Amino acid sequence: QVQLVESGGGLVQPGGSLRLSCAASGIIFSINDMGWYRQAPGKERELVAGISSGGRTNYADSVKGRFTISRDNAKNTAYLQMNSLKPEDTAVYYCHARYRYMEYWGKGTLVTVSS
Repeated sequence: QVQLVESGGGLVQPGGSLRLSCAASGIIFSINDMGWYRQAPGKERELVAGISSGGRTNYADSVKGRFTISRDNAKNTAYLQMNSLKPEDTAVYYCHARYRYMEYWGKGTLVTVSS
């Protein structure tokens, strides 16, 4: 019933910006926690940023100062604003949500940072 759909991925040049969105459907009450993970070829999936229902955030050291996670509780949507992008940010980005003690994942959106 619950579904997460990511959007906003694409090709961007180093130093550029991109904004990812994660829309949740099938939600009656507010989602407890949401986050963004990424996985590059040959690497493990890692947490990029997380945000609680109250707006508390945390970030991976590699993206601090460059990425900003936010959410619109009324729309059950999370966002990831990515600035000063680097080639090493290239990965498939996945949305994750915790709702009523269950875990949900989106199918991912590809972000490619290249000149």
